[in-house]
Amino acid sequence: MRIEGQTALVTGANRGLGRHLAMQLRDRGATVYAAARNPASVDLAGVKPVALDVTDSASIAAAAEAAGDVSILVNNAGSATYASLLTGDLADIRLEIDTHFLGTLAVTRAFAPTLGAHDSSAVLNVLSVTSWLNIPDFGAYCAAKSAAWSMTNGLRQELAPQGTRVSGLHVGYMDTDMTAGLDAPKADPADVARIALDGIAAGTAEIVADETSRTVLVGLSAGVGALYPQFA
Repeated sequence: MRIEGQTALVTGANRGLGRHLAMQLRDRGATVYAAARNPASVDLAGVKPVALDVTDSASIAAAAEAAGDVSILVNNAGSATYASLLTGDLADIRLEIDTHFLGTLAVTRAFAPTLGAHDSSAVLNVLSVTSWLNIPDFGAYCAAKSAAWSMTNGLRQELAPQGTRVSGLHVGYMDTDMTAGLDAPKADPADVARIALDGIAAGTAEIVADETSRTVLVGLSAGVGALYPQFA
């Protein structure tokens, strides 16, 4: 898909990966709606800030009305409560599901008719290596991303007849505000954004952005013992 001349909307575009995605879409010649709960926090020149809370149905409907010509939808908005599945607050666990699964689904449903009005269109769901691997320190986030991965596979099939390609982006830790407190190797979000947009342009269904994600993907076929050695 040619990005130049398209109209894109990026959720969670005020910081981190979302900001880089919006910036690079702009630089590749797209008209960009940069969506955030607080549109005043969007500081990119040459984009159109839009108010959007992916957990609020009225906000989603208003954004879909305001950005009625979108041909590329990037579902990037996220949360990170670091809630354990066993001991975490259920409100935090619900937030992860509401944001990563239900929020992404609701935004995609709202924009599906607009996407289908174009000869070709695309959806990118920002997933994670934790779509495939659960880490107990933030098990709720991992479970929500896993659900979003399954949902992405389902939407890919349901949206194909209208000419909308659906891609999932998998990546490990990135150097963003969300991971500021983690002591671990981190990918540059600018590099991840470039890989993601190259994937949209190529029509790649599953975009694997780093070596961590590639390694875990290979391990999926080897079963539980490969990903969780303590249970081998």
